[in-house]
Amino acid sequence: MTEGCGNDMGWFDRPEFGPNVGLIDDVYRQYLDDPTSVSEAWREFFAEHEPEQPEQPEGASTEQARETPAPAPAPRAGTQEPPPARAAGQEAERAPEPRAAVRDAERAAEPRADGQAARGDGAAGRDGGEPLRGAAARIVQAMESSLQVPTATSFRVVPARLLEVNRDVLNSHLRRRRGGKVSFTHVIGYAVVRAIQAMPVMNSIYVERDSKPHVRHPEHINLGLAVDTRRPDGSRTLLVPNIKAAETLDFAAFISAYEQLVGKVRANKLTVEDFADTTVTITNPGTVGTVMSVPRLLAGQAAIIGVGAIGYPAEYRGADPATLAELAVGKTVTLTSTYDHRVIQGAESGEFLAKVQA
Repeated sequence: MTEGCGNDMGWFDRPEFGPNVGLIDDVYRQYLDDPTSVSEAWREFFAEHEPEQPEQPEGASTEQARETPAPAPAPRAGTQEPPPARAAGQEAERAPEPRAAVRDAERAAEPRADGQAARGDGAAGRDGGEPLRGAAARIVQAMESSLQVPTATSFRVVPARLLEVNRDVLNSHLRRRRGGKVSFTHVIGYAVVRAIQAMPVMNSIYVERDSKPHVRHPEHINLGLAVDTRRPDGSRTLLVPNIKAAETLDFAAFISAYEQLVGKVRANKLTVEDFADTTVTITNPGTVGTVMSVPRLLAGQAAIIGVGAIGYPAEYRGADPATLAELAVGKTVTLTSTYDHRVIQGAESGEFLAKVQA
């Protein structure tokens, strides 16, 4: 990210948005290029929270200056007088707008076809490095901030047989009635919400007041869904919108809210409200075959729950089905609970995972 751009973006860099600030960065850039390219909700948000423009260099013109003539400011000490206006009938040259200058600088740093970043002087970076901007830069900031959170992680290997049976029953019912399909993540996500209801301590958030430690107990469980997205250029980023007040929803409403949120991610229709105030996040690296993981807990959240891949233990994966049945070997799924150890204890996290299994 360019230095100037970083200064512009700090106005919405708030803890409650977590790594999603990167998406807001990207949408804001689209808004700067063409306000009509973003939804009305985003336009209203940016118009309401538009940051003050930095002081312009002498002789530069802004949109407001072009629309509403104003007296030129007096030159500061140590600076040169602005150039005199041209003769009547000649159009004065307009200096590049700051926003345009930022965009030009970013485009100059875009990776070229040979994998190197172009530099302002036209020479390619010799080391092949390129700057991280937008969502990628914000993820770096979120990860560095997460290092300040003292965490611990509980693991629990859960037999998956009952999970598979219940999912099959639900999907058979849906096929007969109205169609649709329930995923394993739907079922586990709902189980996580119900387990937190039974153990509200898992929704505890550490805060500081007057430099003294406090614990906050949010009224609702806002369940974040870590959604991996792939961009047209092949790069990937992680978005974490949340289901608001998830504990107030029955299973059908939870599935509906879940699918609506994922649909908004795919359609690029998320709003700022979809990101705010996540309390607990669920992430499913099992979709890419990861057996277990210890995800990073972002500052301002209570816990993050990782869901591993569902499958037979590695040593049995090549066995004959009859042999597996004879040995009573079944599929398992590993759940992890990474929590803020300042306000949540290991025994509480372990008991929470037992309730998810139950």
